[in-house]
Amino acid sequence: MSRHVAIVTDSTAYLPPRTMERHGITAVPLTVVLGDQALEEGTEISARSLAQALQKRRPVTTSRPSPEVFAATYRAIAESGATGIVSLHLSAEFSGTYDAAVLAAREAPLPVRVVDTGMVAMALGFCALAAARSAEAGGTVDEAVTAAEKRAAGTSTYFYVDTLDYLRRGGRIGAAQALLGSALAVKPLLQLDGGRIELLEKVRTASKAIARLEEIVAERAGSAQVDIAVHHLAAPERASALADRLRARVPGLADLHVSEVGAVIGAHTGPGLLGAVISPR
Repeated sequence: MSRHVAIVTDSTAYLPPRTMERHGITAVPLTVVLGDQALEEGTEISARSLAQALQKRRPVTTSRPSPEVFAATYRAIAESGATGIVSLHLSAEFSGTYDAAVLAAREAPLPVRVVDTGMVAMALGFCALAAARSAEAGGTVDEAVTAAEKRAAGTSTYFYVDTLDYLRRGGRIGAAQALLGSALAVKPLLQLDGGRIELLEKVRTASKAIARLEEIVAERAGSAQVDIAVHHLAAPERASALADRLRARVPGLADLHVSEVGAVIGAHTGPGLLGAVISPR
């Protein structure tokens, strides 16, 4: 294999497998703990199984990859002939994944730049793709990091959940915000802001919340050339309908990805999630 800058991310980027293979991106899996079983995201537990477990109110938690898993990944990449690694991960506000990667990078046999993107799902995936394209063009580690950070700076993530209970249980949104949503019997629209989940708007019904989500995405996209990802959990019809409407409303749409989130993000949002990532090129 030719010498190159390699790109590593984690399983919460939710990049299509063919895309990862085409661009040589490696994803380190997070773990979902279902009852007394620890299962790797993407290989040992599906989004459908996770949704079913949540609907049955089975206990579900998530955990970061260990530093040892990252260390093994970095060693294997070094042995492949890489000269450096850019390791891009979900927001450190959500997970200890970034910290585990930093620990492993200190002992790696080649230079590793670990980046807290402040993103998650395809917002993270778009960052990884930007870094990979930079590396494919002969870019250095620093240039690949710059490409990822530039993509992150322009990317916005908005989403709707049927209930804030899952986010509250996992500590991903404040109890006061969750109580506010429940007390008013509203449907919450949320955004990713500064690597944290923030309550954006409160809407009275699910249909109005989804219509408002569409409006926000169309306004944010404007006429610029953008990539969009529509995510869902156990709501394929919602996702497909939103994607169709966005295709008609966003004049600068380049690529549109529609996918179900994996078990790690699904464990914290619950079934019914509908989200959109807008990422200018």
